[in-house]
Amino acid sequence: QVQLVESGGGLVQAGGSLRLSCAASGSIFSINVMGWYRQAPGKQRELVAALSSTGITNLADSVKGRFTISRDNAKSTVYLQMNGLKPEDTAVYYCALRYPGHDYWGRGTQVTVSS
Repeated sequence: QVQLVESGGGLVQAGGSLRLSCAASGSIFSINVMGWYRQAPGKQRELVAALSSTGITNLADSVKGRFTISRDNAKSTVYLQMNGLKPEDTAVYYCALRYPGHDYWGRGTQVTVSS
C-alpha cells in the first residue's frame, strides 16, 4: 500500500512564498511521476507541476516563472516551491504519484493567499 503525506500548506499574503512537501511510502515502482494538482472551490482539479523520476518536468502555464518542482528519489519525496503567490493560487493542493496502472493521491493541503 502506497501512502502520500503532504505538508507545508498555510495562509500567506500575496507575493509571499510557501514550500509544499510530499513523502511517499510503501512499495513504489522506481519509474514514476510525482506531482502536484490543485482544486479551487467550484473548479476542476488541475495539474500544477509534475516531475518524473527520469527528470522530465511539466509545469502549468499559470505557474511558470513562479513555482519550482523538485524531488529526492532516495527519499521518495517531491517538493513544490511556490514564490510570488497570487490570490488565484488559493486551492487545496494534492500530491500525486503515478505510473502505468497506478494512481495514488494524498489527502490535500490547503493553500490560501490573501490579497
